[in-house]
Amino acid sequence: MPATAGAGRAWTRAELATDPLVVAPALLGSTLTHGSVTLRLTEVEAYRGADDPGSHGYRGPTPRTAVMFGPAGHLYVYLSYGVHWCANVVCGEDGTCAAVLLRAGEVVAGHEEVAARRAGIRPRDHARGPGRLTRSLGLDGGHDGAVLVGDRADPVLRHPEVAVDPGAVRTGPRVGVSGPGGDGQRHPWRYWLADEPTVSPYRPGRPRRT
Repeated sequence: MPATAGAGRAWTRAELATDPLVVAPALLGSTLTHGSVTLRLTEVEAYRGADDPGSHGYRGPTPRTAVMFGPAGHLYVYLSYGVHWCANVVCGEDGTCAAVLLRAGEVVAGHEEVAARRAGIRPRDHARGPGRLTRSLGLDGGHDGAVLVGDRADPVLRHPEVAVDPGAVRTGPRVGVSGPGGDGQRHPWRYWLADEPTVSPYRPGRPRRT
C-alpha cells in the first residue's frame, strides 16, 4: 500500500544503530524525502563490512568509506563505475562498518520534478535501480555524510505510515555482486517487496578482469 508522503514517524539514530540485516527489511516501505521529492523504498541490500566480502568496508576503512564506519543515521554516497551515484543508509554501532544500499523506490511526491529530471523515462522506472533512485531524489557525491535523523536531517527518513506485511518481504542474492559476496545461499541480503513494479531486475555479478 503506497505511503502518504512524509506521513510516517521519523527514524532515529538508535533504531539504525543495529545489524544491517535487521535494518534492511525494516526500511522497506519507509520514505526518503529530499526537497519536494519523496520515495517509498521497495528494494534494499544489506552490507556488513568486515563480515561481508561484498562490502566496500571488507578490508577496513579508507577515505572513500569513512562514513560507513561512523555513527548510524548518515548517508554513504559513492560513484559506481564512474557512472552513477548510489546512496546507503549507515547503520550499526559507531566504529563498525554497516550500511544498507537503497536499490529502488516508488515516487510518492514530487512527480513533476522527477519527470523533469528523468525525461523520457516511464514512471515505473524513475527510481528503479540505485542510480535512478539518486537521480530522482537529486542526490550526488555532495550528500556523502548527510544526516538522516534528528533536527538537521536532510534527506529525511521516515517509517511507513502503514506497517509492511512481513509476508510481502522477499530475500535473495544481491545484484551485481561477484565472488563470495554474491553467494545467495550465504548472503541472501537483498530485500524487496513482492509484486512491486518498481523493484529492479536481478543480475548476477561479473568477476572483474585482472
